[in-house]
Amino acid sequence: MFLSTEAYPQAHRILGIVNATSHLMLPSEAIDSFESMDQLFSDVEEKMKQRAKEKGADGIVNVRFNTDVANVQVAPKFLVLTGYGTMIQLLSK
Repeated sequence: MFLSTEAYPQAHRILGIVNATSHLMLPSEAIDSFESMDQLFSDVEEKMKQRAKEKGADGIVNVRFNTDVANVQVAPKFLVLTGYGTMIQLLSK
């Protein structure tokens, strides 16, 4: 299973779109620790790979990520990362 931010040049069949979201709560003492976002990327990538594998995909292309900081009035900040891409199945010649 592979992920790519670009299209794939080999013949393939498109299986659809896959997405995944992960979040992390920032405690008040670490409210500015945005480097914590790094750990979310591997979580989202693994979720996307697992979902694509269940659909029979060989890879995910045109992968994009959206980041957000959710401020909740009665709670600390949440870092939210969403990833999405197109699942493909490679065609053998």
